[in-house]
Amino acid sequence: MKLREGLSFSVVLLFALLTGCSSSPTMQKETAEVAQSTQAESAQDTAANKQADSMQAESTQDATASERLGTQWGDDVDSQVTVVDLSRVSDEPIAQMQVSYADKNYKGRAVNSMSLLAGKVEFSAATDNGKLPLYRDGSNYYLQGKAGQAYRLVYNNNSANTYEIVASVDGLNVVDGSTASRYDGGYVLRPHDELVIEGFRKSDSAVASFIFSKPDNAYAANTDSGSIENTGVIGTVIYELYDPTKPKRPEPKSKSPKAFPADNAYAKPPQ
Repeated sequence: MKLREGLSFSVVLLFALLTGCSSSPTMQKETAEVAQSTQAESAQDTAANKQADSMQAESTQDATASERLGTQWGDDVDSQVTVVDLSRVSDEPIAQMQVSYADKNYKGRAVNSMSLLAGKVEFSAATDNGKLPLYRDGSNYYLQGKAGQAYRLVYNNNSANTYEIVASVDGLNVVDGSTASRYDGGYVLRPHDELVIEGFRKSDSAVASFIFSKPDNAYAANTDSGSIENTGVIGTVIYELYDPTKPKRPEPKSKSPKAFPADNAYAKPPQ
């Protein structure tokens, strides 16, 4: 599989191409040209999504009309992408998450970052002045923003594995601006590296920075592939990637779990 590669903080896989950013140090990322799966979502997935949507609609954390935000195109930012030869270990993602955002004083546990894959990957959102407040309420996460504020998505890889980060903002694929799908292509996140997504990609060399805005001004509300109804949400899907130039990790042997594994090191006491 051909992937687009770069130098900056990490690497990126490719969805298609097209979306934008502002003048900051040039960042080079890797993208992968991933064939989009035509596999339809199962009835079980559809039912689960409807249930999740229903639960969120009933949440007391829902933003009012005056608190809602979207994301508009901001300044042009240098961001180079190249192609790398990597492939997905599986056709199905190994993790996915959703963060709702608004100009709202959310309640819940304040956290610095969101843990994914048991801490192997961490997600946060940041501005030029530091990280934005993230709040956890049960299994739901919320991000507080302000209209006119530029922000970026930050992913840190704490493992020796290589991942593909498929990100969406307001229901749009951040790589090409198309209607987002969990089977899209995304950015490569190298082992023990950081991936910073500053905006919607416009070309192989630039993105349009993410700027919080009122929903009417959001990119999703002003493009045929988007909808104002999807504003106020950030999505992430993660795939594990296999590098054909490196040997595969050995499969773990199937063994029964032990409640007291340390006892195996000791001889039985005399009878």
